[in-house]
Amino acid sequence: MAKEFKPVERGWRLGSEEFRRELLAKAKGRLGESRFGAERREAQEAKARRLLREEMDRLGWDQAALLRAGKGDKGKARIAARLRKETAMSLKWIAQNVAMGSWTHVSNLLGAKRKRDTLESEQ
Repeated sequence: MAKEFKPVERGWRLGSEEFRRELLAKAKGRLGESRFGAERREAQEAKARRLLREEMDRLGWDQAALLRAGKGDKGKARIAARLRKETAMSLKWIAQNVAMGSWTHVSNLLGAKRKRDTLESEQ
């Protein structure tokens, strides 16, 4: 196949970045089991990035502040918990995009948070 058709051969859409965002917005909440994996992953990542931005805004953080905060920062732990609860993003993706070190560190933080929450609810 000709080189210029490679993006069409493997992709799920052809068009500008603005067109991609429009497709993702329309697909939000409607990507069921019958949809292609690439569409679903891209929609989930767009949602995760939106949630990350919302949480950073809530904390008054820009990208530099996110990077300055420690990898175990409570704000970062809350962001990670929300991303894990509301998206299908991997621990590795969360660790990289929230600047939290390794995915195992994120897993340990979330496990400790769940344990604290359970203890608090029992009291």
